[in-house]
Amino acid sequence: MTKAEIVSKVAKATGVEKATVNAVVQSFMENVKESLAKEKPVYLRGFGSFIIKHRAKKTARNILKETTMVIPAHNIPAFKPSKTFIEMIKNK
Repeated sequence: MTKAEIVSKVAKATGVEKATVNAVVQSFMENVKESLAKEKPVYLRGFGSFIIKHRAKKTARNILKETTMVIPAHNIPAFKPSKTFIEMIKNK
């Protein structure tokens, strides 16, 4: 499902104009990104959490060039679904 499809479904379900719904969805995504950039997780009860996962420094190999490289420690964004969300998916 794309952002445009989400906007259309929400607009149809609520009766709000697509432009308004699009602005709300865009604002939501920007707020989630800003919060994660500050390393603050976003919790949506009953849906899940947008969190930051820390990856430790590690050594990797490039098999084609037969070289070793060091990948530095870094953070990545992740989504952790809630228990109710997981159960809903498992039961369908």
